[in-house]
Amino acid sequence: MAFVGLEEGLRFLDGRGILSLSTQIFQGLYPVKTLAVALLLFLFRRSYDEIRFRDLARPLFTLVTLIAGIGVFAFWIRLDLPWATIGSAGGFNPELFHDEETRVVMTATRLCGAVLVVPVMEELFWRSFLIRYISSPDFTKVPVGSFTWPSFLFTALLFGLEHNLFVAGILTGISYNLLLYYTRSLSCCIVAHAVTNLLLGIYVLNSSQWHFW
Repeated sequence: MAFVGLEEGLRFLDGRGILSLSTQIFQGLYPVKTLAVALLLFLFRRSYDEIRFRDLARPLFTLVTLIAGIGVFAFWIRLDLPWATIGSAGGFNPELFHDEETRVVMTATRLCGAVLVVPVMEELFWRSFLIRYISSPDFTKVPVGSFTWPSFLFTALLFGLEHNLFVAGILTGISYNLLLYYTRSLSCCIVAHAVTNLLLGIYVLNSSQWHFW
């Protein structure tokens, strides 16, 4: 949240002409943000024991998880339509970096962040914290995967509005929520999210459609 605020603040100052910042500056914030979040996740790893990857030892759970991850990727790249978007997304374009080594490092950081850091961070927030907090402020006493209509609808809507492709985002929130209710496993949601982001990253790198990133 602090990095989002910093980036938006810099964009505001740049837009008003108070600062003159290149696109590379904004793109360069991503590795710093990724490393900072990864470090925090590691330092506080004992605080979220609801992540249990042994849940994936159940073949049916693994299958459903993979289907959810692949399915979200499939409709995500097909819903970049004008009526299904909010604002514009510049995306992450490594070609803006002229030095080849920098491009490789930035691309690898972006892909690793999207696959290894973002799924853990976002699933902890959306489907471990917020979806339970809406049911009860004392959210740690609410079992993971507990269903209520307000928490289901509110988190799906907010998850969608967080993204430029808001329709795809809402459908993604619904999909991951349903996966949570079915498996009662945050780990399945993390892996599904990681699969989606991995496929999206591969697709972006092969198609150069940077707005998806």
